[in-house]
Amino acid sequence: MRTKYTEESTISRNNDYIIIHQGNVVTEVETVQASIVIHQGLIEQLITSKDHLENWLLEHPEAQIIEAAGHYVLPGLIDIHCDAIEKEVQPRPNTLFPLELSLLEFERKLPLHGITTMYHSLSLGVGLSLRGVHLMTELVQLIHRYNTERGIVRNRVHLRFEVSYHAGLPIVEQYIRENFIHYLSYMDHSPGQGQYRAPGSFEKYVMKNQGVTSDEVKTIVDELIERKNEVDWDHLKELALLANTRNIAVASHDDDTNEKIDQAVQSGVTVSEFPITLEVAQYATKRGMKVCVGAPNVVRGASHDNNLKAVEAIQHGAAHILCSDYHPSSILQAIFKLANDEVLPLHESTKLATLYPAEAMKISHQFGSIAVGKAADIIIVDHFHQIPFVQTTLVNGVNVYQSNPFIQC
Repeated sequence: MRTKYTEESTISRNNDYIIIHQGNVVTEVETVQASIVIHQGLIEQLITSKDHLENWLLEHPEAQIIEAAGHYVLPGLIDIHCDAIEKEVQPRPNTLFPLELSLLEFERKLPLHGITTMYHSLSLGVGLSLRGVHLMTELVQLIHRYNTERGIVRNRVHLRFEVSYHAGLPIVEQYIRENFIHYLSYMDHSPGQGQYRAPGSFEKYVMKNQGVTSDEVKTIVDELIERKNEVDWDHLKELALLANTRNIAVASHDDDTNEKIDQAVQSGVTVSEFPITLEVAQYATKRGMKVCVGAPNVVRGASHDNNLKAVEAIQHGAAHILCSDYHPSSILQAIFKLANDEVLPLHESTKLATLYPAEAMKISHQFGSIAVGKAADIIIVDHFHQIPFVQTTLVNGVNVYQSNPFIQC
């Protein structure tokens, strides 16, 4: 099977020559009209000269030609934080679908959004349905088993650990030591800080999502605060440093003070996900962290929680990574919106969802840009009424998605 994974979770490569012909290629430094030669799943060369292109085509008459004239050609998108698979498993409360079916169906959607590497965000310690221990661990095991059999995109595991869930510490350590996760973030969703700084915001969220009364939510809050006060921060630091030795990136989450950034940096944390204010995002950048913001925030123009506006952080050089958060189609839209609104040139906005997340995840030597020697993870993008959409997606040179719109009569 041409798309089968090896044990190292690398998608198999196409041995034939492929040439993506005359597209507007978005490289790390510019957008240039070029053709991309792909061989054995890798980018072999970029051809910008017309004479060179003609000679190459004469020398390789067997090559598969993918026409890209008039279209943009981008690296495949790398999404380091997305919990949308949870909605695939549980589209409505109390309606769980089989996990393997859900993974297959969700994965099929990713290439049409241009996502070629997905870090599925799975929560440990929140305790609600899919975010409970049983289903979360089943999904982790399923993704690893699936990766040994086939794949349409690279499916990786982003473990989101709720720091107040003390019983989960052995699971985190096991997953780090056994290389079952590729990215780890520490979350604190307790009231009075982070995402729930505003008084009563946590209580409102829990009452809405769990259907509990005000008396019941008070008990939940009291128990959560008690567990929060017992967090073993030294143990968490040890696990973060252990993850670093295994090449697993570690992130903090919803940072709302500079002190939290200092604590994170001292613990080996290198990514700050969704800082609450511009000041904190700027401070995280100053301390050398990569700041991750949500693409839906860019597309909508605001945070759904009325926190930091992602575009503002990008304009101030305090955001380096775009993730889909909960809405996979938003990344491509955000890239082009930033370019169309002249916030960034297209090659710079593209790096927010390709090269920079690859660097943060320590995989930029293989992925994240259209460059010789890197994997041929490539998307061809067309537009309809100024809305970008993916026409073709290649992963390791394998065409995993093709769209051919037609006019209805």
